[in-house]
Amino acid sequence: ADGKRGQYSHDMFTEFALDFIRRHKTGPFFLYLPYTIPHARYEIPSTEPYTDKSWPANAKVHAAMITRMDADFGRIMKLLKELDIDERTLVFFCSDNGAANRWEGIFDSSGPLRGQKTNLYEGGIRTPMIARWPGRIPAGKKNDAPWYFADVMPTLAELAGVTSPVNIDGISILPTLLGRRQRTDDRFLYWEFPAGKFQQAVRWRNYKAIRSAPGKVLELYDLSRDIAEKNDIAQETPDVIARIETYLKTARIDSPNWPIRK
Repeated sequence: ADGKRGQYSHDMFTEFALDFIRRHKTGPFFLYLPYTIPHARYEIPSTEPYTDKSWPANAKVHAAMITRMDADFGRIMKLLKELDIDERTLVFFCSDNGAANRWEGIFDSSGPLRGQKTNLYEGGIRTPMIARWPGRIPAGKKNDAPWYFADVMPTLAELAGVTSPVNIDGISILPTLLGRRQRTDDRFLYWEFPAGKFQQAVRWRNYKAIRSAPGKVLELYDLSRDIAEKNDIAQETPDVIARIETYLKTARIDSPNWPIRK
């Protein structure tokens, strides 16, 4: 962080964001704020208000990290209101993966979802996307339409009135955000995780397919009935498996930087 020792990098992120918003309050701006907490290494200036909890040390730090981030995100939301620009500012809040530790009996971070970070079950990749835009997006409204990070760029492009590049994976989900009817599930969503055994996952409609390692048969789950991914229905739905297998042949471009490890 610019050689600044003795400072908590998260705090520097927050101060930069607040300053950036103040400097650009009169015109359109794009702010990407990639907070790094909660995350290993589990280090934080203070574990308050959880210091006296009878939890493992890392659990205290984890909770304190979330509390710190939540408070600082609140400072950003407060500033938008103070500058009277909150009604013309769309805010997304999301995560790049599921819980790294389930902390069962303490936080139960993944809830009913199977798996966690580093695998492609829902506990590893399913996260909420929270969108805030006063006057345009109703507060408290929930929508189960699936979308993923590839959709962010075309969504922002439509908002900015510019054309997205051709042949990209994402779509604009602006209609969904504004409460208009839009089908976002009749397409293939693709994930892969190259570390360790190369894993692949595909979401199509209510179906979720997972290949846990090269050469393994696909597992298939109906997320509309089985969000915990306990009942593999691959043998019962060969037509769906065949369609996903066909898609997987074109889902990725081989790269020496990201090889498929056998």
